[in-house]
This record gives sequence, C-alpha cells and structure tokens, in this order.
Amino acid sequence: MQAVDRLMVRLGSIGIGLTVGASAVSSCIYDVDGGKMAVMFNRFPNPFTGEGAGIQRRVVGEGTHLKWPWLQDPKVFDVRTRPRAIPTVTGTKDLQMVNITLRLLSRPKQDALPIIYSRLGLDYDERILPSIANEVLKSVVAQYDAEELLKKREAVSREVKDQLIQRAADFHIVLEDIAITHLTFGKEFASAIEKKQVAQQDAERQRFVVAKAEQEKKAMVIRAEGEAEAAKLISEALKKGQGLINLRRLEAARDITSTIAKSKNIVFIPSGSHHGG
Repeated sequence: MQAVDRLMVRLGSIGIGLTVGASAVSSCIYDVDGGKMAVMFNRFPNPFTGEGAGIQRRVVGEGTHLKWPWLQDPKVFDVRTRPRAIPTVTGTKDLQMVNITLRLLSRPKQDALPIIYSRLGLDYDERILPSIANEVLKSVVAQYDAEELLKKREAVSREVKDQLIQRAADFHIVLEDIAITHLTFGKEFASAIEKKQVAQQDAERQRFVVAKAEQEKKAMVIRAEGEAEAAKLISEALKKGQGLINLRRLEAARDITSTIAKSKNIVFIPSGSHHGG
C-alpha cells in the first residue's frame, strides 16, 4: 500500500512538472499567423540581446518565434488589405448639403510598423482614416457647386483619391483603392432640381409651340403666294381666249366620270337607246 502511495505522489510530481514545463515553453514562444506581422515590445532593456526598452525596429514575419517570458510582448498587426466605408456630410460651393460615402482599401506599410505602433497603436486605422477622409472630402467638395458635383463625379473622385493617398502616406498607410460609392443631396436640393426640370420642360413645350406657329405662318404665306400666282396665270389665260376654260371643263368631266364609274349603284344607259312605250 505504501508503494502505491509513493507511486501516486511521484506521478503527481511528474504531472506538475510537465504542466510547469509546458507553461514555461508556451510563455517562450508566440505565433504570427498568415497575413500578419509583429513588432516586439521590451519592458526593460534586454541584457541578453543588448536591445533597449520599448518597441524594437525589427519587424517579425509569419511563423512561430521565441521570446523572453514577461520581458517581451509581441504586438501583432494585420497587414492584409481591408475595406472600410466612411460616411460624411459636407457643404458644396453653393451651400448645398451633400451626403457622401467613401470606400477605402487600406493596409499598413510593413517596414513602418514600429513607427505606426509607437505613434498610433494597433488601432491606427480607426484613429487616422475617418479623420483624413473627412478632411479631404470637405476640402474638395467645397470647390464645386451641386450640379458640378454630379456632372464631374469622376474628376471629384480622382482629386479626392490623389489628396487622400498623399495624406495617408504621412501616417505610413497605403491606400490601394478609393471610390465614392454614395452621393445624395438634401430634400431642398432635390425639390429645386425637380422644379428646374419642370421649368425646362415647359420652356421646351413653349419653344415647340412657337416653332409650330412659325411653320404654319410660313405655309399660309406660301399658299397665298401660290393662289395669287395661279389667279394671275388664269387671268392672263382668259385674256388670250377660251382655251383654258374648255380645258378645265374637260378635266372636271373626266373626274366626274371616273368617280361615277367606281360606284356599284350607277348603271350607264347609252344615249342612243330607245324604250318601247
């Protein structure tokens, strides 16, 4: 019985030793997953490596790495490109309020991760991107009035992109794509646009009516001129003789005969026929 007790005590000691050893090993390693990178923070100067306290300048890549327990604390960054939508409300040159949503694809500059952490921390994008996006959007949109903003949307988007890339570079952030995905105006502007469209339609309708009246007026003048010329020609023909009148009679008789011939209810009787009494 005493042997069993000694065995159980020994197994317990071994188990505790293994647990402590596993914990010690675990505290000496850390993992950097795919799409991520790390920078090391030293709580105190490291006497073994000669490194000073604070964030170290070396950037650690993917994989499993060693560290000094408690003395070192790895700070892991996600360096993959990530999307972000930033809405803002700003004013145009003609004092119209516009709602704009900007879509950004961003990532940190990898060799600048120690500087980013020292100045901004792991949530650098939360601190910087909304601020500079609003700053640039307000600056660019204020240069255009509402109608220009609609007509020159591509130019506005390009100008926002150029300025935003430059501003983000000051904070070691890479912007891979920028686009304006949503752009709407307030109710007052929408109402003004609707009234303007109605006024334009009314103006077009009035121009059509005026043009139609002008064409009818020209047609009446041309018709009157033609009738006057015809009357003049007939008058001259009558002065010369009865030939024109006889021609008109023959044309009228021909038209009448042609009309009667097409009727099914008319029967022609030769003028020389005689009926018995």
